[in-house]
Amino acid sequence: MTRYCAFFGSMNVGGNRLKMEDLRYALEREDIEDVETVVASGNVLFSFDERPSDGMAEMLAFIVQDYFGFSTFAAVRTADEIRAAMEGNPFRDGGDEAKVHTHFLERQPDPDQFKVMLAAYEGRGDERIALGDRCLYIDYVDGVGASKLTSAFIERKLDCRGTARNMRSLQRILDKMEEQS
Repeated sequence: MTRYCAFFGSMNVGGNRLKMEDLRYALEREDIEDVETVVASGNVLFSFDERPSDGMAEMLAFIVQDYFGFSTFAAVRTADEIRAAMEGNPFRDGGDEAKVHTHFLERQPDPDQFKVMLAAYEGRGDERIALGDRCLYIDYVDGVGASKLTSAFIERKLDCRGTARNMRSLQRILDKMEEQS
């Protein structure tokens, strides 16, 4: 079995409140093994037969919709993919680990769409943004709360859903995954 992390978006924000113990219970009822949550913001570690992450992302989103009645998105990654995303982040060495994020995307955006997004955001904030493998790297220099570079803006411009985690959270998740391997 392969160990994965599902990064859920739109969970425990707005009206989509969900206790992590309830999420663990729902996933275990669907024969997902070794379910563990990390931080109460929709990070779920689990074991499952190896398969493409797109299919797992759809399955997990369906389970949340079925059990809890709200729509969500899950970016599913292995420990190797998380490590690669962290190492590939061009802002990790010079930025604050709480402000440097990887914004995991459901698919690889078209490079031209990314350029259009950058142009549309120009002059709106001091964030540094780079394109990665099925992710964006973002340094929220002045903090996420003050930023106009929101998930909704990114989704509109890239026509692609995503969810972000800072370097500190990603390291914590990766450490837990590597403990269990």
